[in-house]
Amino acid sequence: MNLNQVTLPVTNMNEAVEFYQLLGFTLIVDTPHYARFECPEGSSTFSLSHETDAFNNGATIYFEHEDLEAWVTELTDKGVCFTQMPTLERYLWKEAVLHDPSGNQIKLYWAGENRLNPPWRVN
Repeated sequence: MNLNQVTLPVTNMNEAVEFYQLLGFTLIVDTPHYARFECPEGSSTFSLSHETDAFNNGATIYFEHEDLEAWVTELTDKGVCFTQMPTLERYLWKEAVLHDPSGNQIKLYWAGENRLNPPWRVN
């Protein structure tokens, strides 16, 4: 089994598409109600679904980048606002936190070996 994608709800599709393209993702499907992106590395994708009703999305989407500090600096220079700059968390992941224009929480992170093999991994 392999995870295909995660879909986030958005209130303004055009604004959301521009935001994710600014982060560096490649748009591969573009409709008024649905957009899908490829990640810059690997074969992962994620999508956006236009929602007209109010929503409260409690999910967090994580995007990993080995040179997290440089990526955050590049995005900050482009005007992206972060609610948390890269911080080493107690679970050994360095994370920066931001929100997309629809309020979805995004974490940019680097975990290295701890991503799949933390010291407390269950055998």
